[in-house]
Amino acid sequence: MLATLTDEPFDDAGWIYEIKWDGYRAVSYLNKGEVEILSRNNLSFTQKFIEVTNALKQWNIDAVLDGEIVAMNEEGVANFQQLQNFATKGEDVHLEYYIFDILWLDGKDLTDLTLLERKSILQSIIPQNDAVIKFSDHIEEKGTEFFELATKRGLEGIMAKKADSTYTKNFRTKQWLKIKNNKRLEAIICGFTEGRKSRKHFGALVLGKYEGNKLIYIGHTGTGFNEKSLNEVEKKLTPLVTDKLPFPKKPKTNMPVTWVKPKLVCEIKFSEITDEGILRHPVFMGLREDKEAKNEMNVEVVDADERNKSKVKIKKSKTTETKNPESDNSQIKKNHKLKTTNSKQLLPLTSKEETININGHDLKFTNLDKLYWPDEKITKRDMLNYYYNIMPYILPYMKDRPQSLNRFPNGIKGESFYQKNVGGKVADWLTTYDYKSESSGDKKFLVCTDEASLMYIASLGCIEMNPWHSRIQTAENPDWCVVDLDPDDNNTYDQVIEVAQVVKKVLDAIDVPAYPKTSGSTGMHIYIPLGAKYSYEQSKLLAELIVNMVYPEVAEFTSLERNPSKRKGKIYLDFLQNRTIQTIAAPYSLRPKPGATVSTPLDWSEVKKGLTIKQFNITTIFDRVKNVGDIFKPVLEKGIDLKKTLEKINGL
Repeated sequence: MLATLTDEPFDDAGWIYEIKWDGYRAVSYLNKGEVEILSRNNLSFTQKFIEVTNALKQWNIDAVLDGEIVAMNEEGVANFQQLQNFATKGEDVHLEYYIFDILWLDGKDLTDLTLLERKSILQSIIPQNDAVIKFSDHIEEKGTEFFELATKRGLEGIMAKKADSTYTKNFRTKQWLKIKNNKRLEAIICGFTEGRKSRKHFGALVLGKYEGNKLIYIGHTGTGFNEKSLNEVEKKLTPLVTDKLPFPKKPKTNMPVTWVKPKLVCEIKFSEITDEGILRHPVFMGLREDKEAKNEMNVEVVDADERNKSKVKIKKSKTTETKNPESDNSQIKKNHKLKTTNSKQLLPLTSKEETININGHDLKFTNLDKLYWPDEKITKRDMLNYYYNIMPYILPYMKDRPQSLNRFPNGIKGESFYQKNVGGKVADWLTTYDYKSESSGDKKFLVCTDEASLMYIASLGCIEMNPWHSRIQTAENPDWCVVDLDPDDNNTYDQVIEVAQVVKKVLDAIDVPAYPKTSGSTGMHIYIPLGAKYSYEQSKLLAELIVNMVYPEVAEFTSLERNPSKRKGKIYLDFLQNRTIQTIAAPYSLRPKPGATVSTPLDWSEVKKGLTIKQFNITTIFDRVKNVGDIFKPVLEKGIDLKKTLEKINGL
């Protein structure tokens, strides 16, 4: 099971938090004294880490275990360089195997149990006081404090895992999140430079990463080595020397370069990435013999900033009509060419990179051929063109609002990460908003102000747009109140619709106007206009009153319980979205879901059984807005009178 990177810790009663061990991920297969240990890429660790193998042999069970092999230093902190030295040179270090999950026991598949159930089983059978085999313990709820402690101890970071998550194999899920202390990546070694002065072996490693099938230069590092590691790396590189340049274009280096076949992966920590995509202050941490060069290259950090000049006028899109609005994935594939060739395109099909001037700023759009929805063959270019064409409809709900950036630099099947604090990481011409919080720390949020800033956000790989409920002019006063209907995996969309209809009935009884939209994922959002006249706390209390009136009528398959483990099979009536810095997908926002679905405003007459989320997608949405316009506009108009609303609620 693979984790998704997120940029900051959080507190949540439905999550547990573990140390992120700085070692080699290892799955172990135990069968009555026989042991096999494999890496993520099915490389054998059985002989390489014989100390761990021998310890597991003493544990006479039939099981499959997931954990991390680490080398502990004298301070009791996992040290990756020591582990790498042991793996390559057999240096004397103390190995420990921290086991955090059990997938199989005595012939029974445990992957469908919840994480806490699996960990409870694991803890009950793990050897006590073993020098090598360790249980990877956790804490509940307090992720922020735990991360601070981990940082103080110099640990790599923490893992946040949903307490009720089942084990999903070979899939990067958002039910497991990794929160790193330092920025790190696994880079491919593409060459080495000559050493200067008295430096032997080599001067610096030339580094690259894959973007699609193309290897691109990301900088070079000559720090982090000692005499032993210089010698060891040179021995590994010598058989790989080649005359062939691994990059499309030869990068500039300070010293002559010897190129090597791009086979070796090394771990690098760094401080930042430049506008040109070059690592700043990269430090060599060690070779990653457990990683394959071509498949591991996902840099999980900030993209390049953009620059500025004159204005592009955003116009309404012109799209061809589609015959079937209830489009599935196959329909998207079929209509995809029509959309690309007939709607007005900001970015043409003929180039992989473009610089476009919007609102007086030059924006550089790169990697345009990268598949963001691989199954539907929808590219980053298509996503950017979508936001260009939908601009007149989405911008009113984005303008002057701080944004939570949910970035998918490699599409919906790649690794994603959240970014709220953009201080020093975005172009100078962009507006930012300073937010101070004792609980989560000070942050500098990016603010969407116009067409250029929205396209800049999209260019960062933000498939979906997540604005605040309030604008910076009235930051403490939301423009709307939201009732979020959040189903469990076992709920049908017809059940979501049934609950929405009850919400409508309750709101009609107290004369409160409300406007529904699909979430674009599995649920539905119902907005109540407030006109920025009330506080977030008042908005939250209003939503809480409403869901408490709705709940008794649909109690069989809804819940007011926030903890996911306590609301299995039920739709969560979420009123807690109405808090500062909480965000949900904007109206007309794409979602990183199969079918390239769109969070779409609905008329209440459409909220009936048979409605599906997939019928509103990147292909069909333009015909819809052409025919019905923006039916969500009243959300931004005069808000309700909260005092009168409360009087009517009390009178029921």
